[in-house]
Amino acid sequence: MLQYATWKYALAAILIALSAFYSLPNLYPQDPAVQIAANRGATIDEGLLLRVRGALEQQSLPAKSVAIEGERLVVRTTNPDEQTRVADFLRQDLGGQYTVALNLASTVPDWLASFGARQMAMGLDLQGGVHFLLEVDQQAAIDKRANAFADEISGVLRNGKFAYTSVSRTADGIQVLLAESTDMQAVFAAIAREAPELQLQADPAQPGRFVARLTPALIQSIMDGAIEQNRTTLDNRINSLGVGEQVIQRQGDSRIVVQLPGVQDTAEARKLIGATATLEYRHVIDYGNDAIRAATTGVVPPNARLYYSRELGPDGKRRPILLSRRVIVSGDQLVNATSSPDPQSGTPAVQIELNNAGGNRMLAHTRENVGQLMAAVYIETIPEVKIVDGKEVVTSRVSEEVINAARLQGVFGKNFQTTGLDSQQEATDLARLLRAGSLAAPMVIIEERIIGPSLGAANIAAGTQAVFWSFMLVLVFFLVYYKMFGIVTNLALLLNLLMVVALMSVIGATLTLPGLAGIALTVGMSVDANVLINERIREELRNGNTPLASIANGYDKASGTITDANTTALLAGVAMAVFGSGPIRGFGITLILGIITSMYTAVSVSRGIATLIYGKRKKLAKIAI
Repeated sequence: MLQYATWKYALAAILIALSAFYSLPNLYPQDPAVQIAANRGATIDEGLLLRVRGALEQQSLPAKSVAIEGERLVVRTTNPDEQTRVADFLRQDLGGQYTVALNLASTVPDWLASFGARQMAMGLDLQGGVHFLLEVDQQAAIDKRANAFADEISGVLRNGKFAYTSVSRTADGIQVLLAESTDMQAVFAAIAREAPELQLQADPAQPGRFVARLTPALIQSIMDGAIEQNRTTLDNRINSLGVGEQVIQRQGDSRIVVQLPGVQDTAEARKLIGATATLEYRHVIDYGNDAIRAATTGVVPPNARLYYSRELGPDGKRRPILLSRRVIVSGDQLVNATSSPDPQSGTPAVQIELNNAGGNRMLAHTRENVGQLMAAVYIETIPEVKIVDGKEVVTSRVSEEVINAARLQGVFGKNFQTTGLDSQQEATDLARLLRAGSLAAPMVIIEERIIGPSLGAANIAAGTQAVFWSFMLVLVFFLVYYKMFGIVTNLALLLNLLMVVALMSVIGATLTLPGLAGIALTVGMSVDANVLINERIREELRNGNTPLASIANGYDKASGTITDANTTALLAGVAMAVFGSGPIRGFGITLILGIITSMYTAVSVSRGIATLIYGKRKKLAKIAI
């Protein structure tokens, strides 16, 4: 008896309807667009929309539409050439208050998007994406390391109780002037223990003076390390945006190439790529008259550094504050950061978790300084490009401000929170940057463009045509060879393909050429499964069974073989998805999804279709197979 439960029909109908619905967005093309995001202190509003629209009309730059979409202002254009011209103009017109980025904007209707339906992202090899070329300011990395060595030398002199006049950075290195020249050998030995990388040289013309220099090998190591750390940090940051199959690689001595496939929030990516925000925590020496005196006279105590707070004083200017030169902990010692409102005040806050070394330092500091102030310093390196003698020169400007100076109410270590941020968005952005890691040196985007598919349009068109016609030939073969059951098999194959596309669209998987190969492989496996079922039914008929019994036995006996064969392939797909990366992982994911859908459509859905056709014909004499 050929039977198929009602609940199975209902389940199949629901799955087919959902698959069709979530595959629908892939029929809508994308618009070349320019995306505008607000930086700190700026807003996206109707005033900006009118300003951009008027500026474009004045410059005779065509645009399909200018509209606020979510938290972004999106200018849609008709082709990539217009897109580039609009982006170049708006970057000059809007200045540093806004981030202007190229994008491919979705045209999926809002009613579809409201249910979470979205287009399947495609990789660089199939669709192309956005290309960034970044210049790393390696001199800034060297200066940062040299400043750290200068602070370290000052600490060695204080801890060893060596009297000294000054420790300063010069073009020649770190210049140190001792009060007593007789301490020279002892100071050299102490510095060599703490910083053996430095090259120390006494000045014969001036007793008590020596210079500490970074060796060429150390400088090269710092420059290479800065490139590699920036590349790793960029990878972490872009992964936090949900971008898949990105390309991030070094180019030459000081550049990094970033390529982002498919439709992404490129304005957010552009902001994150060059962002250098991090935090430092320092002890507060004075937040009153001494700080005001230091800001007025320029005379700062030797153990302190002058900063300015976001808090405004009575005169409407930012209040000066003196902080210790010694850093308690910094963003480099951070393990995790999350943004959430302060439970007591409701103001934006970032929850910080430090590593063991940072937690121990914070614990030691808070234990000794309960009741005193500790400041959180927000540090941002702003890259700039200047034209010098007709050449582009990358420089950077460091912005440091105290966002919070709080009184320590108790002792804590690894876990605490930082407040004083302007908005919840700033807290979210800072937490994301801290989680991804800090850049070793600032970078500036020196080139940005939309790139075409890496395989070439002709190759993709030829490949698509080959896949289409091979699939059509398979369908025709089944129709001719298996007759009515060929129609059943063809429906199962088409539904399998529909479900794979829907699943990849829902989970946000990026389709690359290896992924396409995975889909082709699963379609082939689905063909094999249907062939097994059809041949089993033929075998049952040759053995003298009735048509209905042959259909039922054919499905029952073939199901075990199909399950065994697909389970081994499924395990291989899981291994590739878990342990692989890039194209290997993409192939594994599509293989897993395709195997699951092909098993369901070949074994269950095709049986349901066959039951609909033959199930109620009790006097069935023969079947077309």
